[in-house]
Amino acid sequence: MAYSDTAVQETEVLIVGAGPVGLMLANILGMYGRKVVVLEAMDQLIDYPRGVGLDDESFRTIQTVGLVDTVRPHTSPQHIMRLVNGAGKVILTNNPQTDEFGWDRKHSFIQPEVDKALYEGLARFDNVEVLFGHRVENVDEDADGVTAIALVSKDEDTVEERRFRAQYLVGCEGGKSPTRKRMGVSFEGESPSTRWLVVDVNNDPLGTPNVFLGADPKRPYVSIGLPHAVRRWEFMLLDHETEEQVTDPDFVNEMLKDHVPDPASLDYIRRRVFTHHGRIAGTFRKGRQLIAGDAAHLMPVWMGQGWNSGMRDATNLGWKLASVISGQASDSLLDTYTDERSEHAKSMIDLSMTFGSVIKLTNPAAVVARDTASSVLNLFPQVKSYFSDMRFKPMPRYTKGVLVDPSTRTAGTAKGRIISKMIPVLTANNTVSPVGVQFPQYRFNSEAGKNLLLDDVVGNWWTVIVWGNNPKDVLPEASLEKLRGLGAKLVAIVPETQREWAEKYTDEDITVLGDHTGRMKKWFDDRPTPMIFLRPDRFVAGACLNQHGPATLDAILSALKFKDGTGAPADQVPAGVRGSSY
Repeated sequence: MAYSDTAVQETEVLIVGAGPVGLMLANILGMYGRKVVVLEAMDQLIDYPRGVGLDDESFRTIQTVGLVDTVRPHTSPQHIMRLVNGAGKVILTNNPQTDEFGWDRKHSFIQPEVDKALYEGLARFDNVEVLFGHRVENVDEDADGVTAIALVSKDEDTVEERRFRAQYLVGCEGGKSPTRKRMGVSFEGESPSTRWLVVDVNNDPLGTPNVFLGADPKRPYVSIGLPHAVRRWEFMLLDHETEEQVTDPDFVNEMLKDHVPDPASLDYIRRRVFTHHGRIAGTFRKGRQLIAGDAAHLMPVWMGQGWNSGMRDATNLGWKLASVISGQASDSLLDTYTDERSEHAKSMIDLSMTFGSVIKLTNPAAVVARDTASSVLNLFPQVKSYFSDMRFKPMPRYTKGVLVDPSTRTAGTAKGRIISKMIPVLTANNTVSPVGVQFPQYRFNSEAGKNLLLDDVVGNWWTVIVWGNNPKDVLPEASLEKLRGLGAKLVAIVPETQREWAEKYTDEDITVLGDHTGRMKKWFDDRPTPMIFLRPDRFVAGACLNQHGPATLDAILSALKFKDGTGAPADQVPAGVRGSSY
């Protein structure tokens, strides 16, 4: 077999793997004007269903990259999950009603179609290129960047060896990630012996929406109604059942006989055996190579968080890579990627593994105890609400990273509560710190339109939000100069009754939002933090009283590894930033 060489292709970020995480990361970096090459070993995107759950955090990221309109047709919002016992009795319902991030908490979706929308969205960016049929064989790293060697089959007898040079490489190639293996990092966790048969069909023969988790001790199962009339079943396999046996059409028909009248007439998409894994890498970064998605953590399916955890990785990493490559922040900013994402990913793995163990019980005594406990707990409204509203799901809360403690204004860390002897803190309804958590996305009126989602108005970069006040009136010129260098947008939120007055008397470069629903007023009323420093990923970096604004900003710039605390040159703000100049 002959090899042919070509010149080295230069880019800024090399992404290995055109799965959902690699495609989303490419969209984020493309939005910020960064040069990206995505290398995919396969000849095309995977065209069969895999993930089925999409949450509100992921939808917010999809909104940020401007692909909501192309993704929504392939989703079903308010996807309800019901856990039923062997007799078919519902013992737990999960139907969260909250929309604090601007979208329904849970959606079902058709992953191939959504992945396709992410891929086609990259056509907007001249600076992003996706190359299929490129298998990365080796990567050489030096102090200034990485060089990846990819093999491309030209015909049966010729393989072309292509070289790509980038500042950073991100491996998004799944659980068997060669990038992670090259990095030499651990991948700790569990791979239970339990196997499952997944069956996907077209022309849903049931037609009922939502999810049923069948905690049947004889054979636990899952039945999921998906968009576009796709139905998924999953059945737990017994130890003696072989893969060849369980994928045989007659065996599958036997499995489905209690679910549909005529299994043999179904339009099957696929029948496949899989095993749940719960693993996490020891670090998500080593030198100039990073990992994201399944390459960094394998998530059991029970909470529908595999796809979403990968989206969180891309959301966290994208703006940081853009900051470093533009020269706005030092390379050490990328260390905060592991600091911020690892703990929550592990929490979701642990929760999913625990939930799975509840579903797949087969011991009769354990099953009776579970069903009895569920019945008792459902008698208590607060407990029932805890499960129904999905409050058992740990929301990301970063305690180390690009953060500032609201009590001490210490850079790089943030405790969960605000502690102070000042009267605004002592009298606050809520002293749980908003730092390190995602800021809510409510709807507002502005000069740009009515009833608009927050992110659509404030843009995709750093934002300073002040309740009831002009940010320029409560921040000194030195702080404003630093915010100019950061590329931050200044936002004043006022009750809708005051909006037109504020627009008239506030500088044109201040975005004024009218809180016509009162939800934002309630949020600020509960907390002694009228000034919010919002990161590009919509997590709160700092929250404080107005007079603590300058010190909080300086600490944020320190945690950010900002290269020039007195204000960076305009060309250091990433291209594509929808911010403001003032």
